[in-house]
Amino acid sequence: MSFNVNTNEIVSLIEQLVNIPSPSGNTEKVIKFIERYCDEIQIQSTRNRKGGLVITIDGEDTSKHRMLTAHVDTLGAMVKEIKKNGRLKLTMIGGFRWNAVEGEYCQIETSTNDNRIYTGTILMQQASVHVYKDAGTADRDEKNIEVRIDENVNSDEDVKALGISIGDFVSFAPRFEKTASGFIKSRHLDDKASVAILLNLIKVIKESELNLPYTTHFLISNNEEIGYGGNSNITPETVEYLAVDMGAIGLGQTTTEYCVSICAKDSSGPYNLRLKNKLVQLSQAHNLNYEIDIYPYYGSDASAAIRSGHDIVHGLIGPGIAESHSHERTHKSSLENTSKLIYHYLLSEMV
Repeated sequence: MSFNVNTNEIVSLIEQLVNIPSPSGNTEKVIKFIERYCDEIQIQSTRNRKGGLVITIDGEDTSKHRMLTAHVDTLGAMVKEIKKNGRLKLTMIGGFRWNAVEGEYCQIETSTNDNRIYTGTILMQQASVHVYKDAGTADRDEKNIEVRIDENVNSDEDVKALGISIGDFVSFAPRFEKTASGFIKSRHLDDKASVAILLNLIKVIKESELNLPYTTHFLISNNEEIGYGGNSNITPETVEYLAVDMGAIGLGQTTTEYCVSICAKDSSGPYNLRLKNKLVQLSQAHNLNYEIDIYPYYGSDASAAIRSGHDIVHGLIGPGIAESHSHERTHKSSLENTSKLIYHYLLSEMV
């Protein structure tokens, strides 16, 4: 069965998703956006206690289930300390390097009743080359990185008067851009590109009145970047669990920005061989651009599910994302190939 992917619709969804701040631990706004999306296409969704979202589509076989997951939480930071000079020290949320966000615009969301938001810039304390001899050589770490708030503040008391306090969430500006050549540049393509793919596929299934062979759950997880987004809400009937997350690109990798990446192994160990082989066979049968890869410093919702003791067949695929956890980029063709593989997987028999 052929499937024409509406990549423009997926890219539009990505743009909307990345522009909703959602660092791990603070994902309420983006989950509400997805709930509204589901309501508009008349698909029921259910919150789990962790704040994630489960969307279920009944299949012809209700005795065996599938689960697919993509995570909507992103990297971010929290206010660690309010400095005497009115600047903020940060603590990381998720795994990245401070140099990846140096110079980036950010938002500070307060814990006040009205959730006031202030803007700022993430900078080195030694940013000025006219003042600091070590501006280029000083360590990019929690000691030297700070937030310059866009308000008239000159002391810690000035900052506190704004309603900013320790533990407030800090999100990074996505700087979304799509190019005439088909590239999508933005922070947080990990993993909002995959979330957009799944939401678009759910819409296709609904509008086309497709009958899935098995009852299928779509988990929009919200704690993946801190290790435990997809380790719960897995029904006892679930046999196959497929994480849809970014494919890592770099030296020694085969994944590109144009393909769907099929992960054979990451830091958690090998993924299920039978499911991996099936995904390869589906890619070949439908003439998809795919690559098999090993992600050396990576873990997924599927590996979290395995670690939590679930007896499932687990796999991992996703669009190729360049410069992960930094200035990310992918291409429309990668979104298309990933969408097609998931579509054909959903209509296939279990391994």
